[in-house]
Amino acid sequence: MRGESLDNLEALLMVAQEGSFTRAAAKLGVSQSALSQTVRDLEARLGVRLLARTTRSVTPTEAGARLLQSVSPRFEEIRQELEALQAFRDRPSGNIRINADEHAAQAVLWPVLAAFLPRYPDIRIEISVDYALADIVAGRFDAGVRLGEIVARDMIALPIGPDQRMAVVASPAYLAERPAPRTPQDLTGHRCINLRLPTQGGLYAWEFAKGRREVNVRVDGQLVFNTMAMMLKGALAGFGLAYLPFDEVRPCLDDGRLVTVLADWCPSYPGYRLYYPSRRQQSPAFALLLEALRAAQSGARAQ
Repeated sequence: MRGESLDNLEALLMVAQEGSFTRAAAKLGVSQSALSQTVRDLEARLGVRLLARTTRSVTPTEAGARLLQSVSPRFEEIRQELEALQAFRDRPSGNIRINADEHAAQAVLWPVLAAFLPRYPDIRIEISVDYALADIVAGRFDAGVRLGEIVARDMIALPIGPDQRMAVVASPAYLAERPAPRTPQDLTGHRCINLRLPTQGGLYAWEFAKGRREVNVRVDGQLVFNTMAMMLKGALAGFGLAYLPFDEVRPCLDDGRLVTVLADWCPSYPGYRLYYPSRRQQSPAFALLLEALRAAQSGARAQ
């Protein structure tokens, strides 16, 4: 096979992973037509069809699936070895991809990255915001960030944030018009601001616990958003109750723009963990980021 076949195989892997030439081309930074031609050239050189294409999807053929099963693990090993070579540079460099939910990216990762990146200008970091518990291996992420209670046990998990709790909040003007809810069930009589989960498409059910009782409530109202920042704006404007991380709304509670209800139904829970596969060989860039996150967490505990 020709020397350029390694790039062609990587293109094939990306298309099979995404199930779409359009999405794969976007991730590889090439045009869709160029990517299609690359895969066609590979199929012509091998003399076998590797992908079955329809107007709605792209899936590997039997031959393509066999090839992918064989080469995919090797590509990951090659990528890790190439990243490891960065240790021989005078300045640390490399790419790090992290999958995190919106709140973790803003409240936990960004404060660390804002201090980390100027120190290491040759390190590039991509944060992909996702509410679902992504498969970081299949998605080719170096790590994910999620709450401690939902991280898979086969992952190495590094605590990077304090314990969390949610808060049900509303503007004083909204609560002046109706009695505040005393139990989660009372929310059915209120206008609530919903969160639509971008990945799954469904509306998030508000989760409550008190003692041994756990309750999930489906709420209703005029507004549905897919970001917490917009939910906060809706609550501040008096459009109803919102269910948000406490540290996200603390400034608004402190200055009286919002008030909290159902506080006794919102206990604390394990904070954010950065997790990654136990079998993964750490690149120098990733090791430096882990060190920065550990230092930030240690500093926060000492305060």
